[in-house]
Amino acid sequence: MPATPLPPTGDVPQPKTCDASGMIEIHRMYKVGFGEAPSLVGRVAEGDTAHAEVVAEQLNLLSVALHAHHEGEDERLWAPLADRAPACAVHVERMKEHHAQLLVQLTALDAAVPAWRASAKAADAEPVLTALAGVNDCLAIHLPDEEANIVPVMETVITEKEVEWFSEHGRKSVPKGQSWNSLGAIVTAQPDGGDEWLHENLPGPVRLLWRWVGKPKYEKHRAALEGR
Repeated sequence: MPATPLPPTGDVPQPKTCDASGMIEIHRMYKVGFGEAPSLVGRVAEGDTAHAEVVAEQLNLLSVALHAHHEGEDERLWAPLADRAPACAVHVERMKEHHAQLLVQLTALDAAVPAWRASAKAADAEPVLTALAGVNDCLAIHLPDEEANIVPVMETVITEKEVEWFSEHGRKSVPKGQSWNSLGAIVTAQPDGGDEWLHENLPGPVRLLWRWVGKPKYEKHRAALEGR
């Protein structure tokens, strides 16, 4: 269903109630992560279960993150948007439809990964690749639509405290032992490689910890993902 523009508000600018740019920054991680996932699966040699294990963990990290992202929006975003900005209700309903479609594809991915993870066989990779294609097709429609028609409205009716809840919800969803990999995926998905994101989102001591501890671990993880 094509996006329906919100009615014009005239020349009077709407006061900004929050900064929702974090939504777009997180979307970049999904675009890059799921976008490269078929290639990562394809690099795993037949029967190389050690490599399949690493890639499967990456797929799980992405899936858990997207599940949590959408669950947060379903729980805390759609109702306030529709209530506070009634003209946005048509967009909200479309976002719900997108989420339902993505849930089908993510569920298929979650169901397909374990068998391939255990065998690393091409036959078991096919359902994984099919599900990833479905996820990427849905994201190609959903993410730009949400950025064009939801994020600007959020910034006029959602509070900064509410936005912070979404950030915390996302952090809490990260699987145990995957914090540096999750951070690295977000950082490296940004257009400038993440320097601006790091300065805007992390205090100095944490940036140093990322540089000296997190980044080397993430680079090692990337090498293992790519089979280097």
